[in-house]
Amino acid sequence: MDKNYKGVIWTNHALDRLRQRGISQGDAWATFNSPDQSRFAKTKAAWVYYKTYGNQKVEVVAKKNEKGKWIILSVWSKPVYGKKDKVVPLWKLI
Repeated sequence: MDKNYKGVIWTNHALDRLRQRGISQGDAWATFNSPDQSRFAKTKAAWVYYKTYGNQKVEVVAKKNEKGKWIILSVWSKPVYGKKDKVVPLWKLI
């Protein structure tokens, strides 16, 4: 794994999490670079980026350093559960 993959700085913590969680650095970078969604993180001035791959949602936490370069702080994934169809009472259909 590369600490400067695709021009982004990767912390040791993020690289460790990739290894521990079996996430490829390419998938994590693609999530950061082209997310399905994003939101503010709990960490000041950081963002969480999300992307779904099959039945897994990869989440990447990143922020800019004092020089304006992006730093990947952490990465994890969680299973995506299918949406259940809403049950409509029969009396509402009549």
